[in-house]
Formats: sequence, C-alpha cells, structure tokens
Amino acid sequence: MSTTSSRFRRRALSTVAAASVLALSLGACSSAADDSSSTPATNGAIAMGFAGMDITIWNDQLKIMQPIIEDAGYEFLTSDPQWDVQTQVSDWDAWIQRGDVKAIMGFPVQSDAMVPVTERAQAADIPVLGYAVKWDGVEYGTIIDAYEDGRLLGTAAGEWINENMADEAEVTVALIADKTSDLGKGRTEGITDALLETASNAVIDELPGISRAEGNDNAKSQLIADPDTKIWLGTSNDNTAGVYQALLDSGVAADDDSYLVGSLDATNETLDIVKDANSMWRFAFILPAQLLAESNASLLLKAAAGEELEDTVLTSIQVTPENAESFYVQ
Repeated sequence: MSTTSSRFRRRALSTVAAASVLALSLGACSSAADDSSSTPATNGAIAMGFAGMDITIWNDQLKIMQPIIEDAGYEFLTSDPQWDVQTQVSDWDAWIQRGDVKAIMGFPVQSDAMVPVTERAQAADIPVLGYAVKWDGVEYGTIIDAYEDGRLLGTAAGEWINENMADEAEVTVALIADKTSDLGKGRTEGITDALLETASNAVIDELPGISRAEGNDNAKSQLIADPDTKIWLGTSNDNTAGVYQALLDSGVAADDDSYLVGSLDATNETLDIVKDANSMWRFAFILPAQLLAESNASLLLKAAAGEELEDTVLTSIQVTPENAESFYVQ
C-alpha cells in the first residue's frame, strides 16, 4: 500500500451497552448526593469527577486519593455520571451549591460542555483543575500527553511486526479506540501515526470501544470478519482486557507467539499477565495509579489552600517482566 489512507480502515461495529458500573467501596465517594465521610472534615470538601466509574485505573486512583484528602481535613466527594455529560454537569452544579467545596478536578465526558459549569464554579471562587486534559477556563491539572503515549505503543507494535511479520504483504492491526474524549482521540492518533510510519505493511481496522464489554464484543465481531487478525492494540487497559478475553475464548493460547496484544494503561490484573515473558500481551505502557493519584491530590490540596499551581505532565512507562512488580496498586 502506498498511502496512509489506503492502509487505514474504520469499521463501525455494533456494541452492547457498557459494562455495569463498578461500585466503589469509598465511604464518601458514591455520588454527588452522598456526601457522608468516614473522617470528620474541618476544612470543607474537595471533589474529583471522572466521566464514569467503569475504568479500573480511575477507581484505583480514588482509593489512593481518599485518605490523602481526608487526612488533610477535607471531605472527599466524587460522582458517577456514567458517561452522560448532562449528569456530570448536574453533579458539578450540586457541588458548587453546597457552599463548602474548595476545589474540583475532573475528566470531562465532553470538554466544551463543561465550560459553563466551570465558569459557575470559578464565579463561586472554586478553582477547577483538569485530569488528563484541559478545557476553556481550566489552567492547570494532571496532564497526559496522549499523542506521545500513543506513539510509544504504535512504535513498539510496528517494530514487532517488522521483526516477526515482515514477509507478509499486509498485516491487519485491530485498534480498539475510545474516541469519545480528547484523551482517547490523542492516543488513537498517536498509535495510528507511529504504527503506519514504522511498519509499512500494517493495515489498521479501527474498532470503537471504551469499556471491557465493548472491547470484548467488537473483538468477537472482528474475529468473525477477519479471523486471521493477530495484532490487537487498545487505547486503554479496560478495552484491551476485553479483547484479550475474546482471544482466549476463541481458543488462542495465552502464550501464542504469533499474536500481539498491546495497551495503554495497566492495572494489577494486566500486570499479572504482562509479567509473564511468554504472554501474547506483549506491550503495556503505564501511568501508575499511585503517581496519578498523588499528583491529583497534591494539586487539589494546593488549589483548595490558594497556593501557586503548575501542571504536572506525565508520560507513560513501558511495563516489562522485570519491572512489573513495581507498579502494583496495594
């Protein structure tokens, strides 16, 4: 294939509803309306709002953040908008109306839709911080270079194809892509660009998917459409975990040396798999939950206290059998 466009296919596959929302066992963190805390708050409240609770690494961060925030004398609030932007806006408005919230950080379901509620928070003297991305009105946050992270995975996969499948005229790469957010879009673009630059015979089938269930469903559909697909990449741990299970269910051995699975993000479950040097899940690039959580908590506490802020910009680290143990969340 001579052009990038001829080597890229976007396949719109039907998906089932997202996986059931994971319940958090955090005393103060089930919803904006459930504001009880296991630790008496003397300084007010601090809020962290992800787009949903079905992403494992987000739940890991909340568990790490809770004692940090509470030990500083604040009530820790979260909500579960279940990827519905209007619910997220309503939850943030509820925090603003409480009158005791000192700072808010969040990952938006839709960035531009959060601008008005961000303005309302700032009018109430509540600083708003971004997680992974920033939007109009947000100056600081824990920022992830999504495009460069994507390039890490795309380059690694391309090099593996060159080493193991160079003689094949075309190599289909199934890319499970969450493009509902700026983070997912950046990762998808980075993976795509680096892969096509590195492996001249790669042909990408882009499949939609945020959750484990969507990754699993769309992997099964891809295996029906093209059963010889052996390269599988995902923009997150969760959608890739769904792919991995679909491959196992189809009869692929966990250590099949002709397959490659690769992802951005990794959880304890993923680490258990990747630390096996023979695993087909060959590449995982991690932003450790501990590091992310500590950055989030530090920025929120500084913002609540009116201290000077600056971005924390993080880049993913490759997980290997040698270093996997160091990334486990306890």
